[in-house]
Amino acid sequence: MDPSLPRPTTGRTFAAERRVRLSDIDAHGRVRLDSVARFLQDVAIDDVQETGWGLPSHLWFVRRIQIEVVKPFLLDQEVEVVTWCSGVGSLAAGRRWSVTGDVRGRIEVDSVWIHLGPDQKPARINGFGVYAESTEGRSVSTKLQLPDPPSQSMRRPWPLRSTDVDRHGHVNNAAYWQAVEHVAAESGFELRKPFRALLDFREPVDLGDELELTEHWDGPVLQLGFCVDGNLRAVARVEPVRASG
Repeated sequence: MDPSLPRPTTGRTFAAERRVRLSDIDAHGRVRLDSVARFLQDVAIDDVQETGWGLPSHLWFVRRIQIEVVKPFLLDQEVEVVTWCSGVGSLAAGRRWSVTGDVRGRIEVDSVWIHLGPDQKPARINGFGVYAESTEGRSVSTKLQLPDPPSQSMRRPWPLRSTDVDRHGHVNNAAYWQAVEHVAAESGFELRKPFRALLDFREPVDLGDELELTEHWDGPVLQLGFCVDGNLRAVARVEPVRASG
């Protein structure tokens, strides 16, 4: 995945604007990661519904996502979200987003999504219509990137709520970012400076699961595991990056 890829010069892009609401920000006015995840998800859904690659014939479940917070959204009141297809495989596609605010905030995101048919089983992508051109021939892989957190990681229960679950019966990806936000902020990670956040989704988490977080720090780098009955369902990593001027 490469969040630094520029916008394509040809092929489809889709843009939308979102206002930053009170429920999107933390106590310091910064737009949270879970809020960003909702912006991304909503715009992606609007895109595929417009092209016919959305419900009910096509379902998309995120496999992995990388968020580069180039300049945190601290004072921004409106954001523009531009998205496009960054690559395609036999059963998955890549999606890029570029998110810019009205007061210099900027986030670049890359992701891989598994394609499912109406039976909610993985389905081959046979041709990709309006999305094919913007890939510029790039392929994507569903291989996971993040290793298991160390076995000596700290553990804590993370109770799930009915509001964490989407229409498919699984915990929505924005809810994972709520956990990342909480652990990072509680531990003093500097979220008001540039950082990189990655999340690999291995298996779904459902409302009745007893979810446990495993937390490990390697210097300034946070590694977070989402475990059910000792099995890793997702892994996250958050790390500071140097400002780009």
